[in-house]
Amino acid sequence: MVEEVAGLQALVIGALLVWSSYGKLVGSLVGARARRTALSSLVGEKRAEPAFRAVGGLELVIGTALLVPPLWTVDALAAAALAVGFLAYLGYARVVAPESSCGCAGSATTPVSWRSFARAGLLLLVAVLALTADTGWWSTPSPSAVVVALGVAMLFVTFSSELDRHWLMPLRRLKVRLTHPLAGTASYEVPLASTQQQLLRSGAYRAVNGLLRSDIRDHWDEGDWRFLSYTASYEDRPATAVFAVPRLRYEPDEIRVAIVDEEKGETLYRLSLLPVVAS
Repeated sequence: MVEEVAGLQALVIGALLVWSSYGKLVGSLVGARARRTALSSLVGEKRAEPAFRAVGGLELVIGTALLVPPLWTVDALAAAALAVGFLAYLGYARVVAPESSCGCAGSATTPVSWRSFARAGLLLLVAVLALTADTGWWSTPSPSAVVVALGVAMLFVTFSSELDRHWLMPLRRLKVRLTHPLAGTASYEVPLASTQQQLLRSGAYRAVNGLLRSDIRDHWDEGDWRFLSYTASYEDRPATAVFAVPRLRYEPDEIRVAIVDEEKGETLYRLSLLPVVAS
């Protein structure tokens, strides 16, 4: 089965590289995306976009070659070399421009994180495994080999923060709805900007503003309330801050907030009906 699993890795790597190349080659914002990466520090802002597109083109060529028979060994060696290059680039970005965008995959803009290193490291391991294959991915694999290959693909998805909005955010929304201590939400007739303006004028927001680590991460409505969630940190613990804001009326002094532990779902901090301090 090991040989079959190794053979399937060319398919996994090929699909990953083709997807990764898309955000570097397609769209009107490629230039702006490139300038937000560490490439601006590495090659200069003027050459960042050509370098960014060149990396995308290389990914597309190697990825396509892996998906098309028959030279998967040579292609896997190229993918392994590309993974080494990714790891070196991520190390450079982390040291020289830690706030810059990763520019790693897809069209989303995300900073360099441990997940970026994990994905590049996994790419290297999978490429090395593909080098040991003596058959191509198009050979008929066993069901167990397919399951293992799907597991590897799921790891790549897990390590790709660009895909969070497709699976992680819905799970977080469900988790917050099931575990957060504030009740109710619901409807999109009121503009989100209006709700945010009301929130920013509330005492509840001022009380926890220093704990927030993101802009609005998610929102949903239920009844007379609109919920807004933010990434937060409470005593160095990753958390979610959930605000309950009146949806159909302007009453900042009724806004409530709770901070919930990301992993355990327990309430770390709760502030309700905090009066507004006049500005």
